[in-house]
Amino acid sequence: MKLFVVEDNARALQNLRDALEAVPELEIVRVVATAEDARAWLSANPDAWDVAVIDLFLAAGHGFEVLRYCRQRQPGQRAVVLSNYTRDPVREHARLAGADAVFDKAFEMESLVAWCEQQGAAA
Repeated sequence: MKLFVVEDNARALQNLRDALEAVPELEIVRVVATAEDARAWLSANPDAWDVAVIDLFLAAGHGFEVLRYCRQRQPGQRAVVLSNYTRDPVREHARLAGADAVFDKAFEMESLVAWCEQQGAAA
């Protein structure tokens, strides 16, 4: 499974990498820190990813912009939010913007790993 990550915090990115090491056959294919860079990469690489992992608050732009852009994705591609800001109504807004799942960085990393394992098994 190929992950595209939109995250601007180095510590959060390292935590994500550490957590996902346990998932077999998972590869982070690209990491970007801004909404503009995310849209550019997605536009140039529409088939190069299976899951987009998107933070909401970015160095420039917002994760909701990226989520809305991901609506153009191929069948089988998924977009998830990984953020510190996941209380309602944020979760609902994320789902309405196109998120397949929403995970809290501080409390739900294991749930994200389990979700990725499930997606990999279903592929």
